[in-house]
Amino acid sequence: MFHRNIKILLTVLIFALAVWQFTENNIGNGIFLCLVSLLPLALYFRNEYILLAFLQMRKQNFPGAQKWLAKIKNPETALIKKQQGYYNYLQGLMVAQTNLNQAEKFFKKAIELGLNMDMDLAVAKLNLAGIALSRRRKLEATNLINEVKKLDKQGMLKEQITMMKDQMKRI
Repeated sequence: MFHRNIKILLTVLIFALAVWQFTENNIGNGIFLCLVSLLPLALYFRNEYILLAFLQMRKQNFPGAQKWLAKIKNPETALIKKQQGYYNYLQGLMVAQTNLNQAEKFFKKAIELGLNMDMDLAVAKLNLAGIALSRRRKLEATNLINEVKKLDKQGMLKEQITMMKDQMKRI
């Protein structure tokens, strides 16, 4: 993984080479290099290791996802703010089965840093509501579930929300 500044520098250099190819009347090479310069720029906004970790999560391969996340050294400096949010979101999902204290910290930090998609934000808040419910903090869990309802526009978390509400009634 290249540092984010190196990705920007690489984009600028490839684009400069494309402009040089245009001035030399090598239009095909210039167009190709313009397209190639978009790759490091795309990887600036979407970290390759986080994408691979999401792919492993989709396959339900938690150790594989953890392996990809472990390759990110110093996420505070190597990742932009939204990528740090997703890094913490994925870490929270990983540790949610084993350590609730640590998972709560990861989810809160992910929400604080921000997530691009409302669905990811809803899942993070739903997990926080579950943690709050397990610690008998009913008011906090109720507030989080209400926020999840607002964020879940497709109704994909409707079943989980009703399960949480049923558990709250038992407390």
